[in-house]
This record gives sequence, structure tokens and C-alpha cells, in this order.
Amino acid sequence: MPRWRWTKSKAEERADGGADHLSLARESLRELIHDARLPGGVRESLAHDYEAVEAMLDKLEHGHLHLSAFGRVSTGKSSLLNALIGKEAFSVSPLHGETRLSSMQAWEQVEAGGVFLIDTPGLDEAGGEDREALAREVAGRSDLVMFVLDGDITETELDALRAVMAQGRPVLVVLNKADLYTGDELEALLESVRARTEGILDPGHVIAAAAQPRPQAVVEIDPGGDEVHSQRLRAPEVANLKLKLWEILEAEGKTLAALNASLFAADLSDQVGRRILAARAELGEKLVRTYCVAKGIAVAFNPVPVADLFAAAFIDVGMVVHLSRVYDLPLNQKEAGSIVRVIIAESAALMGTVWALHFVSSALKVGTIGLSTILTAGAQGAIAYYSTYLVGRAAAEYLAKGKSWGEGGPKKVVKQILDTLDRDTVLLDAKREIQARLGLR
Repeated sequence: MPRWRWTKSKAEERADGGADHLSLARESLRELIHDARLPGGVRESLAHDYEAVEAMLDKLEHGHLHLSAFGRVSTGKSSLLNALIGKEAFSVSPLHGETRLSSMQAWEQVEAGGVFLIDTPGLDEAGGEDREALAREVAGRSDLVMFVLDGDITETELDALRAVMAQGRPVLVVLNKADLYTGDELEALLESVRARTEGILDPGHVIAAAAQPRPQAVVEIDPGGDEVHSQRLRAPEVANLKLKLWEILEAEGKTLAALNASLFAADLSDQVGRRILAARAELGEKLVRTYCVAKGIAVAFNPVPVADLFAAAFIDVGMVVHLSRVYDLPLNQKEAGSIVRVIIAESAALMGTVWALHFVSSALKVGTIGLSTILTAGAQGAIAYYSTYLVGRAAAEYLAKGKSWGEGGPKKVVKQILDTLDRDTVLLDAKREIQARLGLR
């Protein structure tokens, strides 16, 4: 019986490189686990993923490899794994979609252990959205995936195969139940699958197997000359699949484990980043709203137009400084002032009428020596509120992109914000809130 072990016989350099990759993968996973910068609630929202990180790290520490069977319901995934493992370790049933939870068994034929076979629920189980999600999750966290078919590949299977391949894991397509076809039919099926997966899968990674071959019909003549019909069980036909698996594991085992861990760490890191950004955006939105009200009241309540402008600038700069701390990209007053000036300049170019109203209201205060403050407070304060909200939104975009305006520069950012804001509604809500704060009707 062939037995697989870690060796350097085929690729010493790749084996050494695999060890280096494993070390880097462990480091990446540890950094994720011990990241102290996570805002409150983010780690809790990803609790399941962090449990998977712990399991992945434990897997790397022990040198384990995970091979999963993936595919539609009733393609014989469980039977195939039993044939590989050499015993009835996985549940097999004639019932449609018997496997409802993923299960794992050690592959004892592999020398020194450490290789585990994983069964997953079927992709198309009726009403089994949760099981499908689980199957994709298991496939995404496996070092090698066996995508099991029982006939020519369907569009649904092709889409699922692309999804698995997009995760960066190596895949073997296994055409199971090969015993149901004649030699010519089987060869035609294999060629069809290879043709339909051309460009996304190595043709050599499409392999035929028969996990549970049909019993062989036997006709014998008894001593009396009569025919006696019986059936003879046949051994599973998985030798070619085993050899291919061992070939891949022997040459790339450590690298596969490291690659899978690194991809998983990168994917989770992206998820963490998105959650952190969302948490910061929510906190930033509350902060901006607070500054909007403060600026609206300050501008509306102050009858001196020059002081209005200084107060407005000071509040906007203070808001951007505070916002930069929320995004963990602290800015000083000078840097924040520069950003505010850029946003105001772009806003003025795109929204001249609103800014004109601001100055008209300030001029009106001067002409009436402050007597019109009550009359103009709501309108001017609302415009000040709106302008600060725009500055805050644009500054948040700049910080969310790592202190960058991105392609198109600040003009594009400001325009996109203006296009998505309902100015009249914001101004009306701001006016009401400011008047309520000032005790005005």
C-alpha cells in the first residue's frame, strides 16, 4: 500500500520555501488574533471567524492538511472519502442529501498522520442555504478540494467550481461513478469536462473514479448443469485519485498549508478591515453630526459676520482633527486646515448658490447691526450645518482611503457626496434642530 510522507525528494527548495511560508502564515494569524487596535464590537461580530483562526493556527502548528470533498447532492462524496480512507467512516445513505454537517476523519494511510479528509453537505440541497454556505466555508478553509461530479459538469457546478477556484485553493475534479459508463462514454465525458473547464483548471486535474462500483453479475454452472446467478462486490476504483493526491501532497504539502492559511488570513484581514471601517464610519457620522449642530448654532447665534467665518473655519478644522483620530490617522491643525480649504474650494465651485446664501445672510446681519439675527439665524445656521456636514463627509472619505482622495481627486469626492445628498431635506432638518436648540419657533 503506498504511503505518503513529507520528503524533499522532488523539490528540496520548494519544501524549504514551504517551511518559510508556514512561518509567515503563522505570524499573520497570530497578528490577527492579538490585534489590539480593533474597535469595540468588531471582534465580537467576527467571533466565529476568530475561532476559525485559532483552529487554523493549531492546524499549522501540528502540520495538518485538510482535503475536502465538495459538490452537488448525491454525487457520492461520502462514498468517495470512504473509499480513500479504506473504511466506512463517513455516513452514506440512499436518502437525498444525507450529509447535513461537515465531518472530518484522519487519513490513516498517510504516514505520520496529519492529513484529514472532510465531507461537506451537498451544494443544491433543497432549502439547504445554510448547508451550502457551510460547504463553501469548509472548501475555502481546506488545503485541497476534490470537486465531485457524477456526470458531465452542469452550469450550476461550473459556477460553483469557479467560486472555489477563485479562493485560490488547488482543486481536483473527480468524475465519480465511472462504472456507470462504457469506456468510450467515460472518455467522452472526461473530454467534455476538460473542455468546459479549459482555462480555469489543469486538464490533468480531471480524474475518473468509482467509489462504489456496481456489483458484478456472476453466472456459474452447478453440478446439475443449471445456471446459478449471483453478484460479486467490486473494490473501489480510486487508485488513480490516490496517486494524484499523494503526488500533490508530497511535492506541495507544506506550501499548500501555508498558502491556505495565508489566503484565509488575508480574507479575514479584509473582513476585519471592512468591519473596522464601518465602525469608524458610524462613529465618524455621529461626530460630524455633533459638530454640524455646534457650528450651526455658533453661526446662527453670533451676529458678527467676520466672527461667523472664523468660528466656522475653527469648528470645521477641529472636526477634521477629531475625525482623523477616529480613523487612527491623526492630523495636526495645519494639515486639517489644508484639507478643509480644499473641500470648501471644491464645494464652492460645485455649489455656488449655497455658499452665496451664507454670505448674503452674514451681510444682512451687518446691515441691520445684528437686529436680523433672529430672522436669519435658522437659515444661516442651517447652511452652516450643511456645509460642515459636507466637509465632514468628504474628510471621512479622505481618511477612509488612507489620507488619499483617490482617482479623480477631491472634486470627484465632493461631487459624489453632493449627488447623494438631499440638500433641501438636510437644510430643513438642520434649521429645525438649530431652532429647537435656540428655543425658537
